[in-house]
Amino acid sequence: MFEASSDILLSHWIWDVVGRNWALISIVGTLAVLTITPTLILRKYVNISRNIMDDTPPPLSMGPLDFERIGGEPLSFRAFDGHALSGMMLRGHPDRSPRGLIIFAHEYSSDAYSCARYCRPLLEAGYDVMTFDFRGHGGSRTEEGYKPRQWASDRELADMLGAIAHAEEWLEQAGRPREVGLFGISRGGCAAILAAVGVSSVRAILTDGAFSTDSTLEYLMKRWATIFAKVRVVAESHPPVFWRFLRWLLLRDAGQRWKCRFPSVRKALARLGERPVFLIHGERDSFIPVAQSQMLYDLAHGPKYLWIVPAAKHNQSVVVQPEQYARRIVQFFDQHLAGVVAERLPTGLLSDLAQPLADPRPVRGLSRAKR
Repeated sequence: MFEASSDILLSHWIWDVVGRNWALISIVGTLAVLTITPTLILRKYVNISRNIMDDTPPPLSMGPLDFERIGGEPLSFRAFDGHALSGMMLRGHPDRSPRGLIIFAHEYSSDAYSCARYCRPLLEAGYDVMTFDFRGHGGSRTEEGYKPRQWASDRELADMLGAIAHAEEWLEQAGRPREVGLFGISRGGCAAILAAVGVSSVRAILTDGAFSTDSTLEYLMKRWATIFAKVRVVAESHPPVFWRFLRWLLLRDAGQRWKCRFPSVRKALARLGERPVFLIHGERDSFIPVAQSQMLYDLAHGPKYLWIVPAAKHNQSVVVQPEQYARRIVQFFDQHLAGVVAERLPTGLLSDLAQPLADPRPVRGLSRAKR
């Protein structure tokens, strides 16, 4: 009897409190819903996007039997953070005068030997090539607690900076100018752009299939959200600021979980100053959209070239058009590293490059911006 009376009194007291404070309770409840609901939505998107970031490796441009291996002088050096790396030095054709030193940075899940598929024309032209294994690849040690992924992190940046420092020392000992060119494939190209900022010895940068982690993830999040989201119209109606904020949350979450940072290639490219940049991209690349190279091209300030190779998939341009590929990479380094200007890169139509990023029409041919 006493317990029943207590329950009745408690019920009356609760309703009395609610009746006198209904406005405040409504405001608090509304704010809670408005806070919790977006948080749950963002958490779901971040979890989905993190899985995409961790479990979606890009296709390799070639297998181990798709090219004849090439050997050189073994190298051992340290990344900027002290991690032990290995590589090799390939000497240019002995009947040619030395034209310069080019550092080759391989793609994710490949190794230093893949330079043979890309760099033979450079060696034939007289360039020396330093190629190396990123940590966790080839002969370079794996870092405990760090898993290499297809996205360029501060570890690949440290590896690239260590390679540049070793190349500078090698050139100095040989009595040659401390000037290098960088040639990177996919993630290796990203690392090359990141490492070139503020490093005066880097005279020219050539990339094939390079991209910026932040903007590429934003593209992939938009692409996959409409597949995983239960309410499609909701996923398609998010404003641009939502995707930028989600991208920031994802990179922050991934960095904390994987104990690394993912620097922005697009921001780095905008800080390269007047360094020449040559961007190659496959027209049929299904992993990295052509718009990535268009965006990076637009951000570059110095002499810049963009070659969208018809019918080529990710990093397959060298396979689709090997002769054009060989001729143009040699032309680029001849002009901007060796100072040989007998045959310049052809100038394309600037209007062909001035398409919005969303325009699916491919950019064809090789183009250079007018200075």
